[in-house]
Amino acid sequence: MSRSCLAVILAAGDSTRMKSSMSKVLHPVAGRPMIAHVMAAVASAGMTDAALVVGRDADKVAKAGAIGGISVKAFLQTERLGTGHAVLAARDAIAEGFDDVLVAYADVPLITAAPFMAARAELQNGADVVVIGFHTDKPTGYGRLLVENGELVAIREEKDATEEERKVTWCNSGLMAINGAKALALLEQIGNANAKGEYYLTDLVEIARANGGKVVAVDAPETELTGCNNRAELAYIERLWQERRRHELMVSGVTMIAPETVFLAYDTQIGQDALIEPNVVFGPGVTIDSGAVIHAFSHIEGAHVSSGATVGPFARLRPGADLAEGSKVGNFCEVKNGKVGEGAKVNHLTYIGDAVIGAHANIGAGTITCNYDGVNKHETRIGANSFIGSNSSLVAPVSIGDGAYVASGSVITEDVPDDALALGRARQEVKPDRAKVIRERALAIKASKAK
Repeated sequence: MSRSCLAVILAAGDSTRMKSSMSKVLHPVAGRPMIAHVMAAVASAGMTDAALVVGRDADKVAKAGAIGGISVKAFLQTERLGTGHAVLAARDAIAEGFDDVLVAYADVPLITAAPFMAARAELQNGADVVVIGFHTDKPTGYGRLLVENGELVAIREEKDATEEERKVTWCNSGLMAINGAKALALLEQIGNANAKGEYYLTDLVEIARANGGKVVAVDAPETELTGCNNRAELAYIERLWQERRRHELMVSGVTMIAPETVFLAYDTQIGQDALIEPNVVFGPGVTIDSGAVIHAFSHIEGAHVSSGATVGPFARLRPGADLAEGSKVGNFCEVKNGKVGEGAKVNHLTYIGDAVIGAHANIGAGTITCNYDGVNKHETRIGANSFIGSNSSLVAPVSIGDGAYVASGSVITEDVPDDALALGRARQEVKPDRAKVIRERALAIKASKAK
């Protein structure tokens, strides 16, 4: 769409019902602040300019809303005098002369670009005001959209509605689009002659019609317009978001054995024919390539898993983990900032941190890369086709050559050349009958204490 558009995002609410030390719109859904979800939808709808009306935690809210591709200006709302008053806090931005002005709320994180695009299309067709509504089988408490001959004639609040009007199931979401050339003039006509003395944005419907303008409503799915006021509603929104994203992935070719137990982040990418077993959690920044397998009870964040690689069960991949094709990170292993080469195996009970593992290397159970000296992190390099025996500690910085062999139970503090065998453990000694002496001594001490 070639028309210019300003999105006015209302994010100044006190959010007292969240019972939180931070602004409601900063609370995350799928690992991303609610306001960032709304801004992403705005960007997808082709809008490049946004005015954030902020209050509590103003700087943090503005920062969270500053996603790529959007020019953001923040406007502080110092008084709470209704939605119409809140929109006019962005007066200077509205006055810049956009074709369209769209009003949205920062606590509606399930919104997509589609309702915004539909509203803007109606503006392009000559409407002065477009209200985004939704159909619901539980309309109680919502303002009803009253339509005659294809035009919206009023938004009737329930307390003012007749019995017949209360049967209407098309309800007001609060989201609205306004003809940019007329926006300021219309907004400035909103009065506060009501019981609360507030300026209601919904009054624009009757104001625009009184000025000879056309007002229409467009429909959007009820779930997309779900708002958040407390922690219970936040959990409900999280569930709806997860269900929607899981469905998208499964219809694109991802297998989830028990999808309701898989939790995704806002940017999780999973390729076709990947298999996700039950109880897997994805944090932000994860890419799973086609054909990879993530076994049950694994936790993955900031990681890349290549085609044919397997993870888990009970594995943790932390930021910087990068598994090449056909590699394996097995049960009860952790990888942080580690590259696991093609076909390499990190089988079980192992920690790999700040390391590079060559192709087809085998890392035995209980291996630890000792990467932290208390001040700095250091790198471990393990060559291709090398073998690290079980219960070995590799004290970084250290390099294990291609084809090298580290004997089980070793503590390696120096580089190991290609094809060499390294042993870093004390020589075993056997003392006959010493165990019997120790045991008899212990029993005698116990008996003396019992007297």
